[in-house]
Amino acid sequence: MTSRYRAPESVNSPSPRRRTVVKAAAATAVLTGPLLAALPAKAATDTPSFLHGVASGDPLPDGVLLWTRVTPTAEAVPGSGLGPDTEVSWTVATDKAFTNVVSRGSLTATTASDHTVKADIRGLAPATDYWFRFSADGTDSPAARTRTAPAADATVTGLRFGVVTCANWEAGYFSSYRHLAARNDLDAWLHLGDYIYEYKSGEYAARGTVVRPHAPLNEIITLADYRTRHGKYKTDPDLQALHTKAPVIAIWDDHEFADNAWSGGAVNHTEGAEGTWTARQAAAKQAYFEWMPVRPAIAGTTYRRLRFGKLADLSLLDLRSFRSQQASSGSGSVDDPDRTITGRAQLDWLKAGLKASDTKWRLVGNSVMIAPFVVGALSADLLKPLAKLLDLPQEGLAVNTDQWDGYTDDRRELLAHLRSNAIGNTVFLTGDIHMSWANDVPVDAGTYPLSPSAATEFVITSVTSDNLDDIVKVPEGTVSALAAPVIQLANRHVHWVDTDRHGYGVLDITADRAQMDYYVLSDRTSATATSSWERSYRTRSGTQKVERTYDPV
Repeated sequence: MTSRYRAPESVNSPSPRRRTVVKAAAATAVLTGPLLAALPAKAATDTPSFLHGVASGDPLPDGVLLWTRVTPTAEAVPGSGLGPDTEVSWTVATDKAFTNVVSRGSLTATTASDHTVKADIRGLAPATDYWFRFSADGTDSPAARTRTAPAADATVTGLRFGVVTCANWEAGYFSSYRHLAARNDLDAWLHLGDYIYEYKSGEYAARGTVVRPHAPLNEIITLADYRTRHGKYKTDPDLQALHTKAPVIAIWDDHEFADNAWSGGAVNHTEGAEGTWTARQAAAKQAYFEWMPVRPAIAGTTYRRLRFGKLADLSLLDLRSFRSQQASSGSGSVDDPDRTITGRAQLDWLKAGLKASDTKWRLVGNSVMIAPFVVGALSADLLKPLAKLLDLPQEGLAVNTDQWDGYTDDRRELLAHLRSNAIGNTVFLTGDIHMSWANDVPVDAGTYPLSPSAATEFVITSVTSDNLDDIVKVPEGTVSALAAPVIQLANRHVHWVDTDRHGYGVLDITADRAQMDYYVLSDRTSATATSSWERSYRTRSGTQKVERTYDPV
């Protein structure tokens, strides 16, 4: 049995364009008070502790990736660069009492990895629940459940995944994670990006109000900053609870780096005043792979593929590392064939994998919406807030160039590939937009429904990040009641959209259909928020169409 920590490789990028607003106050790392805020209250002791919980991820038929962070001494807070090398052992068993141990080993946590460790466990049985924990100097971590994937050739009757995205610490509590953790029926859970947010305190909160301050208080720029922010998130009790119940399968979007990130920069990055984009991107990636139970597949990216027996495979995309800079909204450059959202190598990898797939369903973990979207005839009072949320010109009509609408040549190539090779049952699972959608993905949106649908798409709303009613600052549901019918009228492939609520999804897959149940929270600003089922949509095998169904799984 081999266990190792694999450090990610950095990716060099060209220089970014400048922002118009310089946030010089966030240009330096703060290594004092805000770092301490990344930890819960703890006695001043040199006894190692596991304050950031444990997690597992990227399940395989014979293994899973285990993660934890040990705090060896009181001053060894995330991002501090302090603390001694510490041996951390791990144990895997078939039972919670750890009477039947099947694997054990040890790793060394050092400042080089911010005292995080990963154990890539192999030799396990497929489609099996396991329990694991870590230990250091006589102190045990919490015990956690994980689950391996089915064997590649196994006939699988069903799969169930939790689905989440866009969890902004300052905008509320992570009750979505708590409700998913309470289900006890998940094979895994998918995080479709924006696991953390990079902003300084108060810049992006709940309708402008900070529900709970994050750490550090400055915008995160340096490696120490990103480590501190990840550390703060990992203290959340609801997030810790979900990590102990099922393995996570995660991809990143822009806020793991900076708002509207692309290969050479970001809207929320000022070259020079905030260092170089190359250094910031490398720091963000290093911290991400240190703090997340994710295997970096190719040169420090998150695109990779997992398989769940004969029922489904899951292609996970990295739509930030290789993309061209976003086009100006409304410009013809969105159709430029030299511009890309995936990069050539990743698009070829995706096309080849979809064509070669022999599973019943082909799932695609996709951080930004692929279905086409036009605004339509919205009234002025709705157009401005919708434009703000979607990064559109607030005085005109245009596409959202941060999603696939801004890279139409890549989308045309991918959808044509699906059609020409008769690749059916492709389902995109999407985050980012802070709204819930159920979409067909037409080959030609302009002639739909006469144009065929090449795939389907389920888009999940945010865990906490502001959506349309939050921007307008009206009661929840007010804007959706007005905007949703207009959006659907202008986009006939959109079966449903809710612009206003926060929550999560549960994806259930059988041989006959893939169904998404949409759940909403009573109040994202309440630590005790309740959860309720809102709607369900499914796509039946062979149809490439979405339809409503009236019962959750």
